[in-house]
Amino acid sequence: MSLEVTVAIAAVALILGALCAWRGSKPAPLLGAPRMVPWRFLMLACFTGVVVALVHIVQLVHPS
Repeated sequence: MSLEVTVAIAAVALILGALCAWRGSKPAPLLGAPRMVPWRFLMLACFTGVVVALVHIVQLVHPS
């Protein structure tokens, strides 16, 4: 992948991770249905993708 595509993927994953972190921090309703979306797991998956993309960016910029 090129540098531009990798940076775009990292940016999208970072924005989605921040959105999931915001949604996961809201309290669950006391008298309603349980949460059906695992926001914290999705947040961790997005931030893992950001770390992988950053490692790929470093390897693209500075090949060994």
